[in-house]
Amino acid sequence: MPGPTSTPVLITVTGPDKPGVSSVLFAVLTRHGVDVLDVEQVVIRGQLVLGALVGTSHDPEGLQETIEQAMASLGMHVDVEVGADPLTPARVGSTHAVVVLGRPVTARSFTEVARRLAALGINIDAIRRVADYPVTGLELHVSVPDDTPEADAALRNALVDVASRVGLDVAVEREGLTRRSKRLIVFDVDSTLIQGEVIEMLAAKAGCEDEVRAVTEAAMAGELDFAESLHRRVAVLAGLPESVIDEVSADLELTAGARTTVRTLKRLGFRCGVVSGGFTQVIQRLVDELGLDYCAANTLEVVDGKLTGRVVGPVVDRAEKAAALRRFADMYEVSLAQTVAVGDGANDIDMLSTAGLGVAFNAKPALREVADTALSHPYLDVVLFILGVTRAEVEAADAADGMTAPRL
Repeated sequence: MPGPTSTPVLITVTGPDKPGVSSVLFAVLTRHGVDVLDVEQVVIRGQLVLGALVGTSHDPEGLQETIEQAMASLGMHVDVEVGADPLTPARVGSTHAVVVLGRPVTARSFTEVARRLAALGINIDAIRRVADYPVTGLELHVSVPDDTPEADAALRNALVDVASRVGLDVAVEREGLTRRSKRLIVFDVDSTLIQGEVIEMLAAKAGCEDEVRAVTEAAMAGELDFAESLHRRVAVLAGLPESVIDEVSADLELTAGARTTVRTLKRLGFRCGVVSGGFTQVIQRLVDELGLDYCAANTLEVVDGKLTGRVVGPVVDRAEKAAALRRFADMYEVSLAQTVAVGDGANDIDMLSTAGLGVAFNAKPALREVADTALSHPYLDVVLFILGVTRAEVEAADAADGMTAPRL
């Protein structure tokens, strides 16, 4: 803050980004002996915006004239405001991060988001792009003036409403250490980490795929107890040769972006695991291939080389999924606030509610209603953008490791 005899001066420089702009500006400021109170710079498509708030104790008009001459010599435009309010720095006070995702994000849809924030008296402090592929992602840092649980809920509810109307995904997280300290993630497997349902792939070997699919859909929608549905579906597998397990395992197809997501999170030091209502024997190859740290799933009973139509041990149902997340976190001494869970069905409700951040991925309504955020695009790496990881950072890390796969 400027001293009692110091005059605040706000300097805003704009123009083509080029080397030397900052050094010339600060050389002028040095000669005038000013105090630097705040600095912010951003480059958008080659255009520089540089702002500096300084305090000067003598001849602010002379400082203004010198700055204008120096910037003109570089072909830059400058606005100098003598007597600017020093108590309103641009980046202080953000309470939430709002990530807006779309394919595309249209001007109309973003305007709706901005209007809804303004209607709640919420200021947008900063915006940055976090992704241009496979979706456009914009991260907004915003300030809720009356930061109470009620205001937080109003923000989330308002953005859920506008997102559904304009076809965007919008995620809201509180700013602070908790957002930046996530260290463990668990994925559901069927229709989340992989495309399709393993039980249906197995049932197809028995010629009962349609029958099993109907039961699966009822269970994922929360219309049928998961344990009951599992027993009913597994019963149709009785008599199949054990070899079908390897056949189905070899046919598993990862969701788009799954490898990128796991690879990137492991670079960041995350522990990554799966908690599945599917079957350990089928997904173990996937666990090994991705280098996952944890796996909790059901076990198919096999006798004399054939499936019996039963599972061995406790069923990994809705409650057990949450318990498995807790065991995984305890194993690596990670607090639940530092965990993330991603799933798509009603049997993931407890797991997502237990995690510090619950992400509903192309999910059924029952799960979307309780999740912290819901994603509707079929790309798992969108989860990275919710966590504040940018597409540019992902591609830079891949390039450093010699991975230059083309965008598809």
